[in-house]
Amino acid sequence: MDKQLEFVIVTGLSGAGKTEAVRSFEDLGFFCIDNLPPLLLPKFVELVGQSGGNIQRIAVVIDIRGGKFFDDLFSALRGLESNEIRYSILFLEASDEALVRRYKEARRRHPLAPESNILEGIHLERERLQELRGRSTHIINTSELRPRQLQEKIRALYGERSFQDKMHITVSSFGFKYGLPIDADLIFDVRFLPNPHYVEHLQPQTGLDKPVSDYVRGWPVTRQYLEKLRAFMSFQLPLFVNEGRSELAIAIGCTGGRHRSVTIANELGGYLRGQGYPVTVEHRDIGK
Repeated sequence: MDKQLEFVIVTGLSGAGKTEAVRSFEDLGFFCIDNLPPLLLPKFVELVGQSGGNIQRIAVVIDIRGGKFFDDLFSALRGLESNEIRYSILFLEASDEALVRRYKEARRRHPLAPESNILEGIHLERERLQELRGRSTHIINTSELRPRQLQEKIRALYGERSFQDKMHITVSSFGFKYGLPIDADLIFDVRFLPNPHYVEHLQPQTGLDKPVSDYVRGWPVTRQYLEKLRAFMSFQLPLFVNEGRSELAIAIGCTGGRHRSVTIANELGGYLRGQGYPVTVEHRDIGK
């Protein structure tokens, strides 16, 4: 077996976006299989080895739909490790609220909720997948992600081989009035910056609009803050990379998540891209 084979196991909560993830992997040139029983993993790997190197990138979806066969996954993973087959696990998850909403919109039953108690099925699935989540290489929370944003995250992680030694960074803006982002590694509070909300012609706009971003960036305190923030990132991020971290979530918060935080998140995202990091910029509360 070619040790350079790129083997990705896609798993996670039902309704968290695995179907969309498979499409993204297919667009990246991966050979994809959906809902493969774990017991068949060794045989599948054997067949790939007989392909003469024609298959180099593989993404396999294994999840709770496999029923009792899903419990064989860890045994199958041990088999891969004993044969020196390197693999990564991509785990997709979402909040209870997002999953319930998606199931209701799609009018589908949860695989662990035959009596249509969707929330109970979600809780059972979280419990069963807890150990697998802990062993995952990458975890993506899709609660606030549109399909395009999920595609960008997967492309950043698996699209370019040059990216594989880089840390993927997500920079998101948010409003403190709507709560802290639960998945943030670093949180920066920019509520001290002058607020466009109190400028009548700027209040209806957002940090995506040039008049607002110009207003926020035009103050000396903003320029000083951005300079110090860039210096901090230049010092801190290489230490994270040296530690072996593959993902970092940075959150920028203001009061409502529409003006100052959006502007600063965009500024920081652009700076980090210029430093060679794969970056996704998101704005959680911009539409609220």
